[in-house]
Amino acid sequence: MAGHSHWAGIKHKKGKADKERSKIFSKISREITVAAKLGDKDPDMNSRLRSAIQSARSANMPKGNIQKAIEKSETSTDSNYENIRYEGFGPYRIAVIVETLTNNKNRTASNIRTIFQKNGGSLGTQGSASHNFQQLGVIKIDKSEISEDKIFELSIEAGANECYSSEYFHEIQCDMSEIFNVKKKIEKNINNFL
Repeated sequence: MAGHSHWAGIKHKKGKADKERSKIFSKISREITVAAKLGDKDPDMNSRLRSAIQSARSANMPKGNIQKAIEKSETSTDSNYENIRYEGFGPYRIAVIVETLTNNKNRTASNIRTIFQKNGGSLGTQGSASHNFQQLGVIKIDKSEISEDKIFELSIEAGANECYSSEYFHEIQCDMSEIFNVKKKIEKNINNFL
């Protein structure tokens, strides 16, 4: 056996995977805490919290961790995280918007400026790049689940603005504030079309 252990290999692989999962969970947990602190604790009344919880579920975060993050918003008043939007230009003057969640504005601004400069870009002023962008809610559905005609009809009834079909999926676009309502209507009615 030359000193190699099958279990030692598994331990190292699992340790690496657990470290990555922990990093993702702490990031999502922080977003849930901030969303709950800034708005209602009820996900039905707080779209940002609802979105953060959906992200947590898609990352297979346990329900207990989600609940702890929501409860933490009531107790932790010492750490004040805030959203900051930076605008700038990357290589070849490509417009870039960076949205951050930070508890230290100065450190974050310095880090973002450094990233831009190291990659041939520059940090811009407020509004210098945002006029090039439009915020949309995007819902993607696997093409094998429903036909193009039926999803088009369904998305129009649900209140979506656009519906595109590509090789592998259907993409439904709507106003960012309406994404939850459109998604619920589509989920509710998609079974009727099958």
